[in-house]
Amino acid sequence: MEEFIKLDTVDCYNKLYGVETLHPLVSVVDASEVQRDFPDNVTFNYGLYALFLKQTKCGDLRYGKQTYDYQEGTVTSFAPGQVVEVRRDTSIRPQWQGLVFHPDLIRGTSLGQDIKQYSFFSYASNEALHLSEDEKGIYRDCLSKIKREISRPVDKHSRRLIVRNIELLLDYCLRFYERQFITRSKVNKGILSRFEDLLDDYFQSNLPQTKGLPTVKYFADRVNLSPNYFGDLVKKETGRTAQEYIQGKLIEVAKQEILGSDRSVSEIAYRLGFQYPQHFTRIFKKSVGCTPTGYRDLPVL
Repeated sequence: MEEFIKLDTVDCYNKLYGVETLHPLVSVVDASEVQRDFPDNVTFNYGLYALFLKQTKCGDLRYGKQTYDYQEGTVTSFAPGQVVEVRRDTSIRPQWQGLVFHPDLIRGTSLGQDIKQYSFFSYASNEALHLSEDEKGIYRDCLSKIKREISRPVDKHSRRLIVRNIELLLDYCLRFYERQFITRSKVNKGILSRFEDLLDDYFQSNLPQTKGLPTVKYFADRVNLSPNYFGDLVKKETGRTAQEYIQGKLIEVAKQEILGSDRSVSEIAYRLGFQYPQHFTRIFKKSVGCTPTGYRDLPVL
């Protein structure tokens, strides 16, 4: 029977594994310290931020609508509000090191203000971070520093030092993800090529009239990536955000429509997926420097 567990406090998380709570808002746990087994099939509703370095392939994760089995040496990350199903392989003893922290720990800090920049918290499970041996050592060293700090008696410096060390770990993870984007460049270029084809297909179909303007999520879904991971990939490969890339294509198609047909600006706007021609005119002028009508009236060189 599947069990549903809400992880909304650090103490709740620690009790799940039978480990001592050293700090009410943050915990570092190693699988070797775990005193209790949780059910084979369980769904976690996270109210915490969490990162786990998996040393063994010990089961499957289901995040959203798809199931993925992670490999050895991967980091998975979760944020408050995410629901994750775990199917544990009981024949394998899990080996992992994890960090969980409550949002209250970082409220009012620079990390609290910048937490959204760590977009890997929104990545799907199949987009886990794969670490080299050297990177695993850095990850463990960061956890060790956090564990050492929460094991000390609390003083006026405690929170600041804990948060700084968490921020350091997250910054390293950002660096590692960027390295992963580079090492997967060939795969990424394949995804980018698929994205371009999908963009062409979108504007050549009646989808703009039925679905409206294309969204990042629409294309991310079709290449089986989360919107955040897809956006980061496009940015890394092109220097533009996915939204900017889509808008660039939109302007290209608009220019072709303006110069290659005798349709009115309003007709073109609706054909491209705009609800209001004024919105189209505003975006076109911002991008091109003149209105659609002005662009049509430009002398041909």
